[in-house]
This record gives sequence, C-alpha cells and structure tokens, in this order.
Amino acid sequence: MAAFESLTSRLQSVFGKLRGKGKVTEDDVNEAMREVRLALLEADVNFKVVKDFIARVKERAIGQEVVKSFTPGMVIIDIVNKELTELMGGTQAKLAKAAKPPTVIMMAGLQGAGKTTASAKLALMLQKGGQKPLLAACDIYRPAAIKQLQVLGGQIGVPVFSLGDKVNPVDIARQALQHAKDEGRDYLIIDTAGRLHIDEALMEELRQIHEAVKPDEVLLVVDAMIGQEAVNVAQSFHEQLELTGIVLTKLDGDTRGGAAISVKAVTGCPIKFVGMGEKIEPLEPFHPDRMASRILGMGDMLSLIEKAQMAIDAEKAAEMERKMRAAEFTFEDFLEQMAQVRKLGPLDQLLEMLPGMGKLKQLKDIQIDERQIARVEAIVKSMTTEEKRNPEILNHSRRKRIAAGSGTTVADVNRLIKQFDDMRRMMKQFSTMMGPKGPKGGKGPKGLKGMKGMLGRGPRFPFG
Repeated sequence: MAAFESLTSRLQSVFGKLRGKGKVTEDDVNEAMREVRLALLEADVNFKVVKDFIARVKERAIGQEVVKSFTPGMVIIDIVNKELTELMGGTQAKLAKAAKPPTVIMMAGLQGAGKTTASAKLALMLQKGGQKPLLAACDIYRPAAIKQLQVLGGQIGVPVFSLGDKVNPVDIARQALQHAKDEGRDYLIIDTAGRLHIDEALMEELRQIHEAVKPDEVLLVVDAMIGQEAVNVAQSFHEQLELTGIVLTKLDGDTRGGAAISVKAVTGCPIKFVGMGEKIEPLEPFHPDRMASRILGMGDMLSLIEKAQMAIDAEKAAEMERKMRAAEFTFEDFLEQMAQVRKLGPLDQLLEMLPGMGKLKQLKDIQIDERQIARVEAIVKSMTTEEKRNPEILNHSRRKRIAAGSGTTVADVNRLIKQFDDMRRMMKQFSTMMGPKGPKGGKGPKGLKGMKGMLGRGPRFPFG
C-alpha cells in the first residue's frame, strides 16, 4: 500500500536488526524504539499518539516476556503488532443496522475528499452483500454534484433520489427517507454538501439533516493524502456531529499514512472503511489487525483470500490448477487467468498483501501498468484459437501476422512467447516443488523474473 511504503521499509529495517540477536538488552530496545518513533513521526502520525505508543511498547518490551524469550526480536515485533492494532481500533468497527429498514447513513466531509464517490462505493459494497441501497443527492451547491451521483448510480445499478438543486437539502433528505421506506430499500445513503473549509453554515445544515432523518450512521469521508490535517478535520466534525465512523479515501495515493494510525486515538472515532483509487469498486472494511500486519510488512492474506472468494470462480480455478500441474496451460488459459486476477483489483496492491513480498529485491522495481497488460492481451487476442491452444506452432509468419494485428512488433511477440514458455516451465517446477502435500523447499522467488516480464515495466518487459 503506497501510504505505508516508506514506514514499512523503515520498520522492517529496525526489526531486521532485532531478529538477529539471541539476547536483547534494554539499550537494544531503547535504540529500536528511537528508530520506530522517528519512522512514525515521518509517516505523519500525531506526535502525542507516537509518544504514548512508544511508552506502551517499551514498557512491555523491557518486561520479563522478552528477557526470558529464546527469540526476543520476534516477541518485540509481536508486541508492536498488537499495540499498533489496538492503536487503530483493536477490532473491526462494523456498519450499524437499523431494527427496522431502512438503515440511514449520512455521509459528511469537506469538498474534494471524495464523498460522492465514496457514497457510490459504499452502495456498491452493500449491493454486493445482497442489500438494496438507495442514494440521495443532497449536495445542491457544488456544480454537477447531483449529476455525478446519478452517473455513478447508473454505473453500479443503484437508484438515486433527487429533487434537483432548487429544493432545500433537509427536505430532500426527509423525502428520500420516505421514498426508501415506500420502495422497501434496506439502506439510504445521503450524500451531503461539503465546503473547502469547515464553517457554521455547513454544520448547521448537517445538523438539520441529522435532526430530520435521525441517521443510524454518520460517516465522515476524509482524504488520507492531506496527512495530519485529516485527523484535525475528523476531530472538528466529531465534536459537532457525533460521528459514528470514518471513511479514509485515497489510502493508495502518495501519502504517508499517518491519518490511518492517528485518527482513532485522537478522535475516539473508528475507521470503518477505506477507499482505494478513483474506480468505482466497493469500499474495503477496515480491519486494524490486518492493517497493522501490512504496515509491518507481514502481508494481509485474509483480505486477499476474501477478495479471491468474491471474485474468482472456484471451478475454473481448480481446472486451471490441474492444467498448470499437467503443463497443459495455454494462451487461452492465460487470458482467462488474467481476467480472473484483474477482478481482484490492481496487481501491485495484490502483491503487497503477500507476506514478505516487500523484502524481495526482485519486486522493488516492478511498476505494474494496466495499459501494458492490455497490450499483452492484444497480442494474445490476435492469435487464432489453434495458436492459443498450441503455442508450439507459432512460426515466424504467424508471429508477423500477430504483431500486425495487435499493433506491436515481431520482437514484442517473440519476447512474450518466450516469457510465456518460461512461465509454464516455472509453474511446472513450482508444482513439482509444492507437491500434493505442500512445499518441499526450493527457490521459488527466482521465478519472479518471469512475473516482472509478463506484468511489469521492469527491465524485461517487452514494451518497456
């Protein structure tokens, strides 16, 4: 996750030193905590939060459980992991549900935080969970705000209630609630107006909407890219609106991630969801334990598994595995697999969820570009069915025709075919190494060079 890349790297360096020690002294702990403190401050974590966090970790790390341990470095990492999890809320804060539908969710936030997009993403998440949400357009001030919500609603198949920009937002919210009841909707998501800065007029309108519809949830949408200011914004809104949760957007952007770590400790208000990117994909529930694991470079396999269960066809996956083991993997299968994997989200984010991936030098310079992947697909789609199923028949004339059909060069096609062959060999070797009962040793990461060539803009990518 881009938000924590620098922090993760710093922390891994600190803990790498501790892992190699058979015995950890108080001086070792103090030195490590100094470095952790600097890493957190550089990540824009609130300085009071950092001070309290370091004090708690140090108190436990200098205690008996570390001194008597055979692996003191690992024990300290475990302490940091647990304290970081607690700092961000401890457990997942789930969305409230009204005893009698609809559950009313009021979305608030400053202009530019991504509130309208977050509202649509939340609706999509609920819809995928089998619910029937309704979106309400109550931002009558920002140009095209209503149109934007209607377009987003159309893209995800969720209806949008609107009375235009001449009706009072409080009346729109009130009528939207009645409409949701009449239509048997499970959730009503109210997209309210924002401002560039917090002002009394905005707060008064939000208070009136709150009084009119009595929401079950008041979610503040905050842009993680504004750093520590995000925590200040959350605190101001919380004091006046009594927030029930926070949605942190753009967590995959060029940010230091301090807001995600600080906001619960400073405001007492839990992060309930995080948003990644501008595409209309469901919001991700915020799991403090998983986020702590990712920050410490330990991966997030649970989230990856959940994504896979939602997006990947189990029968197709089983058949794909059989073909890989039998070395029957074809270009047709390659296209199918790429389609399945792309349902999971951006590939660089998926790699970050794998434990230890951040430490592999082979992955440091991968810059996965979706446009480049589309060009690889264009080459494969320019092949005939027979060529996809039997890559061995791809002679020079066929490769020349494929290059012309895909808008690439013969050299590009040659490289892709070679890398595909390398990948098939790697899969066969990996299958043999893993065996039916699990790993049998081996140097798996060597095969990552093939992955770089196929998916990234590293030195071996054909279109670099």
